[in-house]
Amino acid sequence: MKKLLALLLALLMLLSLAGCGKQAQEDEEPAVIELTLWTFPAGDWGDPAAVETLLTQFNSVYPDIHVTVQCLDEATGDDKLSTAVDGGVSPDILLAQPDRLIKAWGAEGMLADLSDMWDDADKQEVNAACQSVCFTRDGKCYAYPFAMNVQCMAINYDAFVTAGADQYIDLETRTWTTEQFTQAVKALQSKYGETVAAVYCSGQNGDQGTRALVTNLYGGQFANDSYTGYVANSEANQQALTLLRDTKGIEFDDAINGQEEAALFYHESLKMSFCWSLAQQLAETVDEPTEEGGEPVVHPAGKTVNGQTIEFMAFPTDPEISQPRLQGDIWGFGVFDNGDENKIAASKTFINFMANSDETAKAVKTSTYFSVKNSLSDLYKDDEVMNEYQKLMPYLGDYYQVTPGWAEARTAWWNMLQQVGQGTDVTTAVTEFCNTANAAASAS
Repeated sequence: MKKLLALLLALLMLLSLAGCGKQAQEDEEPAVIELTLWTFPAGDWGDPAAVETLLTQFNSVYPDIHVTVQCLDEATGDDKLSTAVDGGVSPDILLAQPDRLIKAWGAEGMLADLSDMWDDADKQEVNAACQSVCFTRDGKCYAYPFAMNVQCMAINYDAFVTAGADQYIDLETRTWTTEQFTQAVKALQSKYGETVAAVYCSGQNGDQGTRALVTNLYGGQFANDSYTGYVANSEANQQALTLLRDTKGIEFDDAINGQEEAALFYHESLKMSFCWSLAQQLAETVDEPTEEGGEPVVHPAGKTVNGQTIEFMAFPTDPEISQPRLQGDIWGFGVFDNGDENKIAASKTFINFMANSDETAKAVKTSTYFSVKNSLSDLYKDDEVMNEYQKLMPYLGDYYQVTPGWAEARTAWWNMLQQVGQGTDVTTAVTEFCNTANAAASAS
């Protein structure tokens, strides 16, 4: 609350200064600041109606700050934003992930520094992984985080029970060890006599799952600690790739991507998926009719096509090396520096309202994700699935997507997986990956 009052006072002072030189009138209306907010689709923050509901509440407290929203989609949003910036009409506020805010725009000097919005209480309250990625090495903050989520994997629990593999998982903590993972694959393959898991690698769709799988098995990393280069050729990652290649029941499949792997899992061709998320766990699935005039078949959330139970899990790890580290979706606000201090101050007031007020719970729930603040860890205590999924939040890992050369590294990653699956020596394949990715990082 202190921060809200401080920012409001700063805004009022700026408004007063902007009005200097004009004849004051007793009945003069307060100056209105017009802001534009562009949002990438963080849950219902991609729905204009849902965002307008939040803006109505904001205006009930700050009637002199008018915010116009434009919701972007993942397919065309970056192009629209780039066109707007190039045309000198960039939005005032952008809701996006750190790779867009920090790497794309902050690094170009386009965003205002938000480090003055943080106090000691914030630094104690906000998830450490979220906090660290929002600051540059020179202490500037270009992304103010407010919501987070993690990607995970999933298993067909009924198939595990039938194969006796349920003994290798801990549903209380949603974790398992690397050894338990390999034992489970062995039991499943023995029971069903087929491929039970696929290291998909036809393209980059869902590639976060294969990176998390490889780096978790023996505590490897994808990028270095300073996010300046790629270290996927470590001994730990080579050991993981070798294990996956040599384990009967796991196939490197260069014909499918993450979305297609998840579909095979839904239809029970695979017994586990490495490409899973909260959204998938909560979503009903629909099979289109196979005959003309037929009705679509809707399958309930958390179930396969034949009604078998889907359980989400952290990626397996060696507990003597590390706990799970899951790739996260971190969402935050950035402010474009359009040369108007009044608008920057008003934008900070808006961000504080959404991230640090009594309305924050509503703003976070609109994202359908979890709060970055420890004090709101029980946000979904009355929702069974969300409350269970909350168990994975402490495993949020580093957000390495801000590493230079990211686009080239993604392509080089699935190319490397294809090579391993086709029999290329693991050391040779991952060394080639790092050479390609680091060359792109150096050129950025």
